Amino acid sequence: MKRSRRLLWIISSVLVLAVFLSACSNNGSNTPGNSNGNVGSTNGNGTPENSNNVTEGTGESSGDLVVAWLSDPPSMDPHMSTDQPSSVMTTHLYDTLVVHDKDLNIVAGLAESWEQVDEVTWEFKLRQGVKYTDGSDFNADVVKSNIDRMLDPDVASPRAFLVNMISEVNVVDENTVQLITAFPFSPLLAHLAHSGVSMVSAEAIKLDYEQVEAGQKAGTYLSQNPVGTGIFKLESWNPGQEVKLVPNESHWGDKAKVNSITFKVVSEDGTRIAEIETGFAHIIDPVSPGDLNRVDSLDGISVNRQSTLSLTYIGFNMDKEPFNDVRVRQALSMAINKEDIVQGIYEGTGVPAVGPLAPDVFGYDDSVSPIPYDQDRARELLAEAGHEGGLSTTIWTNDNTERIRIAEYVQSKLSEINVDVKIEVLEWGAYLAQTAAGEHDMFILGWSTVTADADYGLYPVFHSENVGEPGNRTFTKDAELDKLLTDARVESDPDARKALYKQAQEKLVELAPMLYLHHKEDLNGVSDKVQGFWRHPNGIMQLHDVSLQP
Repeated sequence: MKRSRRLLWIISSVLVLAVFLSACSNNGSNTPGNSNGNVGSTNGNGTPENSNNVTEGTGESSGDLVVAWLSDPPSMDPHMSTDQPSSVMTTHLYDTLVVHDKDLNIVAGLAESWEQVDEVTWEFKLRQGVKYTDGSDFNADVVKSNIDRMLDPDVASPRAFLVNMISEVNVVDENTVQLITAFPFSPLLAHLAHSGVSMVSAEAIKLDYEQVEAGQKAGTYLSQNPVGTGIFKLESWNPGQEVKLVPNESHWGDKAKVNSITFKVVSEDGTRIAEIETGFAHIIDPVSPGDLNRVDSLDGISVNRQSTLSLTYIGFNMDKEPFNDVRVRQALSMAINKEDIVQGIYEGTGVPAVGPLAPDVFGYDDSVSPIPYDQDRARELLAEAGHEGGLSTTIWTNDNTERIRIAEYVQSKLSEINVDVKIEVLEWGAYLAQTAAGEHDMFILGWSTVTADADYGLYPVFHSENVGEPGNRTFTKDAELDKLLTDARVESDPDARKALYKQAQEKLVELAPMLYLHHKEDLNGVSDKVQGFWRHPNGIMQLHDVSLQP
């Protein structure tokens, strides 16, 4: 029997009071940035914490939205981060020149209009009167500053591949900029819609460079002090605990409809469910597939389901023995039945993966045959590679329920071919840093083809230029594959591009840098009080139009 509404109200009130009292005693000493515990103090606060509610449609904000989610963002710098929590932050703190809408169409962002002047020249007309939260202006010079920073080898942006085809940025006038590519590049607009090409304040970029000149790593300032034109701005950040955003009153577009958004780190699945059940959170991310029916049955709560462009995979570090031997990689791939994982761990949600590209991605080819499940052949390949007596290795994951269960399944399944696997669960920030540095053996991770084009799904993940932090955490280095991916970038004919991507996908079956498991569904628990929430196929929560009902 479900709790009565009155009981839920009492519980929620007690919890809110407890958190309020706890917050009053917190001096913010764990918050990066200024000594007063605030991040980016030039942003200010702007919105009273207890401002009066107003009716929807007035353009004013109402209510304090709470999102309970799995992991904290490592950084607020869009040019220097590659993980999803950071992308959720930057999507709401910054704007891009163009935007992918729900249907993956390109629509206006900070650029009002654009045209392709010739096969390598794109001209953009920029919005006028747009201000950053530090008071500086957005204009063509700012666009140039952002592209220059991303391409600066001293900055070493892991997002550089999104714009490294741009050879020249011409400032035509204050509100007009031309981007010239070194070769015809069909998915340029899709790349510019990526949150990694968010437009940062030029003044903040200068401050970050000053930190570099003082001996700090690039991104040191901007990782903690975001300065954007987005619908929200950062108010506070207590790493490992919560991030709080408040409306950007000077935003050029529609105004936020909530007083604040607090992203609270809640690592346990059951605790996140309790948070939304008691009304102390309005959205939870993610909902484990095993909890789908439980959450959907709660009074006043539903599950938002969104098919994605993402891939869940098991990767092998090709720079380390024994994974530098293709026979070992193929053997371990053959020993794992991904159908067991999709049905038994993901409860049948999502789509089994044939290769790295989801079906809705341009360049996907379902005629490519994956490595089959065949344990007998797996044993033969291990023997051929000199491991007839078996081998020992480790598999890494972060504290995600499904990934931990995958690791346990892999451990059990590989024991059947005499491979001993030790499981290591790492904190998210350490996980990203250490897999980027190549310290792992096997690992479980995901990649979302945010642009819906095969270039993004393959080039950063498998091209040798992008080993480590940009995305190639299997350390794949193959000259033939590199050429296919580079040729596909240059080719302007869609059919010719598809043919090249088919060859690339066939080559990836042969190389076996990873076992492609699953194109997941994103599952969020959402209170019925929340209006306007949706999740993009690229995996990013969209809170721009969210409001809270009484």
